[in-house]
Amino acid sequence: MKQDIKNLDDIIVFVDEFYRKVQQDDLIGPIFNNTIADWGPHLEKMYKFWNAALFSIPGFKGNPFAKHAPLPIEGKHFDRWMELFITTIDENFKGDMAEDTKKRAKLMADMFLTRLQHMKGGPGKVIA
Repeated sequence: MKQDIKNLDDIIVFVDEFYRKVQQDDLIGPIFNNTIADWGPHLEKMYKFWNAALFSIPGFKGNPFAKHAPLPIEGKHFDRWMELFITTIDENFKGDMAEDTKKRAKLMADMFLTRLQHMKGGPGKVIA
């Protein structure tokens, strides 16, 4: 039976599983794999990010948008990211925090895409 996301151990489960899927994905895998040389530090940073976002635990430092801004990404990449993220959460968890996690991911993806489109000339422009 699936349980809700309760702590850092649960975050590690979904972050590891999600990025395993990302690395193997035909669309977004090459972007991530060409950008991230060592997955260990990236995963550690993502554990801290989600721990801060979900449970207000201090420890995350960084500017996620700045890391994504130079990448060749557009709407279809964010769609795939969300598809993989939601699938990962739904496969492993069920409950209010799981639903909140998906909502937070969607808000972040939408905000990133909007900011990238604005930087690169508006929606409908290819972001490269």
